[in-house]
Amino acid sequence: MPTQETRQMVLTAAAICEEKKGEDTRVLELDPADSGFTDFFVITSTTNDRQSVAIADEIELRLKREFGQYANSVEGRRQGEWILLDYVDFVVHIFLAEKRAFYDIERLRKSATPVDLEELKRALTKKTLAARKKAPAKKTATVAKKAAAPAVKKTSAKKAAVKAPAKKAVAKKAAVKKAVAKKTAAKATVKKTPVKKAAIKKAAAKKATKKAAKR
Repeated sequence: MPTQETRQMVLTAAAICEEKKGEDTRVLELDPADSGFTDFFVITSTTNDRQSVAIADEIELRLKREFGQYANSVEGRRQGEWILLDYVDFVVHIFLAEKRAFYDIERLRKSATPVDLEELKRALTKKTLAARKKAPAKKTATVAKKAAAPAVKKTSAKKAAVKAPAKKAVAKKAAVKKAVAKKTAAKATVKKTPVKKAAIKKAAAKKATKKAAKR
């Protein structure tokens, strides 16, 4: 069964034929039992070979740009009397008017069903709108999820930022305590040194006095 994208490409090819002044543009949906090699024919007529080439070029350009699709094969471009663009799921036939009448491929595909382009356009528009309605809900959930992720990261970063100063404060406090302890120890050493020296002097004086008394 043809996909929505295939139908969209068929519609685009037919629209280009109309834009480039192709005449009697038709879309035929082929019977799978009658033709297993493709799903659609897009057929249009032109008044000269330059117009045929212009339509073929525009179809190739637009389908490549809008759908990323390239023709599987292109035939008849040089002569321009009957240009065939084979996109596997559909085939575009661009005829000079007299050649179209001569080959009459519409008659050869009697089992094919003519597609109303306006009806096809409405159906595709309806499907597109339905798809777009579903998309916002999914998109909103994704956006909410993405929005939540930065919030979590931000909270974690904030906690890390709070913890970092706290650690620094503790380290700083410990350093201050260490410095104070060191200073206090130094002062104590300074105080002890004079006391010790005075004691030594006193002992020496006492010893000298004793010696003098013995003499």
